Amino acid sequence: MTKDGTSPFLRRIPRLVVFDVEGVLIPKRRYLLFEASKLLGILGFVKMLWAGFLYESGLCSLERALQRIYRQLKGLAFTDLFKLYKKMPLMPRVKQVFQQLKQAGCKTALISSGLPQAFVQNLASELGCDYAFGLDLEVVDDRLTGQIGGDALKPNGKAVILKKIQEKEGLTKRDCATVADDRNNLPMFGLSGIRIGYNPEFQIACKSDAVVKGELGDIMPILNGSSIKRSPISKGELIREIIHMAGFLVPVFTMLFSLNHFFVVSLILAVTGLYVASELARMLGVNVPVMSTITWKAAIQPEIHEFITAPIFFAMGIILALIIFPPPISYASIAIFTLGDSFASLLGKKMGNHVLPYNKGKKIEGTLFGFLFASIGASVFIGPAMSLSSMLLAVTSGMIMESLPTPVNDNLTIPLAAGLTLLFLP
Repeated sequence: MTKDGTSPFLRRIPRLVVFDVEGVLIPKRRYLLFEASKLLGILGFVKMLWAGFLYESGLCSLERALQRIYRQLKGLAFTDLFKLYKKMPLMPRVKQVFQQLKQAGCKTALISSGLPQAFVQNLASELGCDYAFGLDLEVVDDRLTGQIGGDALKPNGKAVILKKIQEKEGLTKRDCATVADDRNNLPMFGLSGIRIGYNPEFQIACKSDAVVKGELGDIMPILNGSSIKRSPISKGELIREIIHMAGFLVPVFTMLFSLNHFFVVSLILAVTGLYVASELARMLGVNVPVMSTITWKAAIQPEIHEFITAPIFFAMGIILALIIFPPPISYASIAIFTLGDSFASLLGKKMGNHVLPYNKGKKIEGTLFGFLFASIGASVFIGPAMSLSSMLLAVTSGMIMESLPTPVNDNLTIPLAAGLTLLFLP
């Protein structure tokens, strides 16, 4: 490994850079679910949301999920759908990245499983890309039939497409880089010498040579072999982590004022419901006082144009701890979760220099700082039923979950791991 935490194999400039589209170039949790829902009504929206949930949960293949989604679009005018697509914003610094790659002599390709071929070609033209591939969308008399197909939709389809590009250009694996965020891009990783996970889900994070969180422009040092500079902590990230740390006050106030757990859970659920309503409204262009303002200030750049789910998982983590575990175990697990996770993220980015070998998106220093502050927080709730050794083991299990690239959101796994450790240890 080099000093910046990347593999020496990454020091070679690629001749071809392949990009996934949704979640990398355009917002992931918005296009079909929120833009198209304006034309479908609430029932169609719910059905599309459910199909997306099944895929994200691993209960449904991407091909099956997209078939269900596009079935809801049957009868819509293609021109109307294209107009909605054109309103979609690009992620920050996308155009600058493609300009830099073109200046460096790199060819670029866009391969999407979720967007129609015509949409991807339009985006490729805007960005000056050399190749564009999307799904085949059946249209009759300018109306969608609800039928889709094509190589990009198949389980190994993206790899088939990339292989064709390589053969046409006379390229090998060592000449190619792939930038992707979710698991349907894994087949392309096998054909790429440089594999970059961009705000990736767990499987991509495990298989990536490097992980980038934040703006797309942060992939450039990895591609061109220059030193990777530590990005400053943004105002949004700082506000986000302060809110996360404030979750520590939930067990503090619950204990100090002897609040009923059912009351506290009900209050958190009510606030979460208001947040969900606020996000749905924000996606439709309506700002809700206070809620939308906080969301805008706490969001990081890639999230601004998406439905932000992190606060929901954060609330669920606290709720699960309060419901499943008795005090003081529930309080200690929430302290480990809120303080350990937030300080690991904040100080890992600020002071971290060493990447975890099994999770390129985390820093060793961040995990250590998280362990320290989680221990301090949990110690507030140490009582006769909780030994110091048990608490330290609970902190360790919680921070292990924080550092692992797992399929389940760590806002859920950290308090559960910490609480279960305390529950079953003497």
